[in-house]
Formats: sequence, C-alpha cells, structure tokens
Amino acid sequence: MRSLAAILLVALPIAGLAGDRPARYAGLPGGTFQSALRYEDAKGGVKVEPFAMMRKPVTNAEFLAFLKRHPQWQRDKVPKVFAEPRYLSHWASPTGLGKNAQPGQPVVWVSWFAASAYCESLGARLPRWNEWEYAAAADETRTDARKDPAWRERILTWYSRPSNEGLPRAGLQAANAYGVHDLHGLVWEWTDDHASMLVDADNRKQGDPETARFCGAGALSMDDRENYAVLMRVAMLSSLQASDATANMGFRCARSAP
Repeated sequence: MRSLAAILLVALPIAGLAGDRPARYAGLPGGTFQSALRYEDAKGGVKVEPFAMMRKPVTNAEFLAFLKRHPQWQRDKVPKVFAEPRYLSHWASPTGLGKNAQPGQPVVWVSWFAASAYCESLGARLPRWNEWEYAAAADETRTDARKDPAWRERILTWYSRPSNEGLPRAGLQAANAYGVHDLHGLVWEWTDDHASMLVDADNRKQGDPETARFCGAGALSMDDRENYAVLMRVAMLSSLQASDATANMGFRCARSAP
C-alpha cells in the first residue's frame, strides 16, 4: 500500500521538513525479540534490525506544517480513496487547528495513507509492527518490562479511560529506556504493515464474521495471551482499512539504520 500513498507525493522532494532534526529520533539497537504474536518461521524470536524511531508522536502542529507544504493532503483536497470523510474532522478548517486540536497534542483522525505520506516526506516510514512492539516493551528503566504485572496494570488502566477525554500534550510522560515517549497511555499508532496482521474471518466457523474480524483477529495469532495490551493493539490495527480514521489513532515515523 505504500506505493498508493506515494501517488500524491510524485515529483515532490523527499527532503525533510523544517524541524526534522536527528534529535527528534531515538536510536534502537535491535536484536532477537520474542514477539507476542506467533510466527511459525520464527519460534526462537523475530529479528529486529537496528532502527530509529521518533521520540514522540507527530503533533497537530507538525502535521499542519506538512499540509501547508503538501496541500493535496488537506481534508478538502485528499481523494476519498486515501482518507474517509472524518479525516481531520476535528480541526476548525483544512488549514486551521481550532480549540479541539491543540498544537502540542498528537494528531488523530488521520488515515494510514496520510500518515505514511507524512513519513515519506521526511525520507522516513511508519514503524513496522515488530519495531513498534520491540520499542513498546520497555519501561523507564528496562528494555523489556512485559513480565512485570504492575507495568501491565498501568498500561491497562489507560485503556479504561473514556475515549472522549481531551488528549494530553505529546511528550509529557517520561521516556522509556530507549528515550521514546508515549508508546502507551496516549494514542494508538499506525504501523507500516498493519494490514498484514489481519486474520481472515472465514477461518472461523461460527458467529458473525465482521464482529469476529474486529474483536478476535489479534487473539487468534497471539503467542502471549496474558499481554492484553498488545492483543488490543493488534485487534485494533487489524480491524482498520488504510483510509480509516479514528479519534484515538495517531502515528510516529521510523527510519532503518544505514
């Protein structure tokens, strides 16, 4: 799907936007990582190559700067195939934030296509699922805190928060051991390969297939059934189309190591 998103960036420079500083990214060393998802060809763990990830989710102010440079992604100009009607619907205007979208808040109501195009404009990309999961396994002091019940409970508490509450400013939470903020507790985040996480509902023999597709897609491929936070992320991502937008789906960019 990346090539489809790139259609609207044809003939545009790949040079980064102003403010895309190296310090905006944290370097992660990679390594063999035990994913919560079951991979038949990686029973000993998945290999995550070294990569860099944005320390914070992309904000409304940053996305607005992108739209001013690439107006074809403004909500009144973007083709429907790339963004549903609710795309950036909480903004006051196509190029104005308004009271419901503060500059420092993470941008939401943004489609996968638009998020991918933003990252491509910086010479970057959306993080792959394994990269996101690898980074999100860390707490403030440990690179893998997933077996800590208290850490899991803290994450699950966020999921119980009403989705209509106003979003805090990005970066308020302490950085994790890699120097990355807000992987939990702020917004859901698009991944580059979200569509490949879909489990075909036809594999299930009973119940409503669309309900099963939304609620059970992640559970059917989970290797660590106790990691409910990851399960919900997978179920959410696998239920969405690339043109969809929701009130709590944001994104950040990543880069492969040279």
